[in-house]
Amino acid sequence: MDNMQRPIKVLMLPWLAHGHISPFLELAKRLSARNFHIHLCSTPVNLSSIKPKISKKYSSSIELVELHIPSLPDLPPHYHTTKGLPPHLMKTLMLAFDMASPGFNNIVKSLSPDLLVYDFLQPWAPEVAKSHGVPSVVFFMSGAGSSSFMLHVLKNTCNEFPFGEIFLHDYELAKIIKAAEDSRDAADYRAPQCVERSSNFILTKTFRELEGKYIDYLSSYSGKKVVPVGPLVEDPSNIEDGDSIIEWLDKRDKLSTVFVSFGTEYFLTEKDREEIAHGLELSNVNFLWVIRFPVGESIELEEALPGGFLERVRDRGSVIDGWAPQGKILEHPSIGGFVSHCGWGSVMESMKSGVPIIAMPMQLDQPMNARLVEQVGVGLEVKRNKSGELERSEIAKVIKDVVVEKDGDSMRKKTKEMSDSIRKKGEAELDEVADALVQLCVR
Repeated sequence: MDNMQRPIKVLMLPWLAHGHISPFLELAKRLSARNFHIHLCSTPVNLSSIKPKISKKYSSSIELVELHIPSLPDLPPHYHTTKGLPPHLMKTLMLAFDMASPGFNNIVKSLSPDLLVYDFLQPWAPEVAKSHGVPSVVFFMSGAGSSSFMLHVLKNTCNEFPFGEIFLHDYELAKIIKAAEDSRDAADYRAPQCVERSSNFILTKTFRELEGKYIDYLSSYSGKKVVPVGPLVEDPSNIEDGDSIIEWLDKRDKLSTVFVSFGTEYFLTEKDREEIAHGLELSNVNFLWVIRFPVGESIELEEALPGGFLERVRDRGSVIDGWAPQGKILEHPSIGGFVSHCGWGSVMESMKSGVPIIAMPMQLDQPMNARLVEQVGVGLEVKRNKSGELERSEIAKVIKDVVVEKDGDSMRKKTKEMSDSIRKKGEAELDEVADALVQLCVR
């Protein structure tokens, strides 16, 4: 194949979650500038939400391909995504995704791609590609630290994980085991199989300055080269709306405000909301807090928060129900810290913006990411009590340590170094990714 004569055709198949589809799209955009033509495959409900993000600039090099999964009795088409999906249906969605394998086979046959880039939950995808003589590469949305830790644990090795700073408390391990059970034991066999079936190397959304030793360990442990693709954060200038929020931030002093958000797919319990609210109040720091509720669950903010809270903090705090332009907010000069669940996408955004993290992990890989953030020196974790519950006094203390106290200076310096590195080396990292994919296709 003469890759210089025509673009390399790549078929991408992410898991059905926004936090997975979005980085795949960002990777597609960057590869399209390097002689790649991308077919991004997902369900119609997911594609409809990302279609507006494909500007005219990319319309000829990125095509959306519909994957139709079975509409099971409890899973109508608007639930063919994790967004707004009732938690008890996650297992059903995974089952339906598996049942889409024959349809995906037809897509591969029709498009004849040069390469498949797939996610970590569908080991059947590289098998389909292999049957058509198409090489495949797995793309991990999680960091190298959490990925290598989980692969290590899942293989039930007798040896301890070599980096003691990454660990799980008993209550965190119990949550992960339950999540695996709810997803048809997804983690037990899917992730290792996806790694094994990846051709020669693994792509992962991270960068070497943050996770160098974990990248090297994941490579030696898996027996495959690990190629970091960088943070793949959407350019905040492309995000519309949120003007009133930015105007509110404009009135705050530099580095005086914390942004509080727990992602698009985790919903705080009533107890968590109460402790966080009191913690923010006790910290006496300005804050912008985005709260989300499950689809169909309408709660007034006054009811969801402690009595009188909104009135007491109205001069220094703003609480938003629903959505906020996270990228724009983190880039704002008034933001001095990010109270985050430590979803990997949020960690990457925080590092790119140079904002230290007040880590408050909730589930999945988040506790491991929080330990990494603290070990690297770009944030502090809010410690929970022995029962795994948040406590307001600890929340307030960590917020003040990061934003107000002198200790926060070293974290700001470190995150600034990370941000500078990302902006400086981003294009070189993507060139390495593109070269690796080209070599795989021309063999």
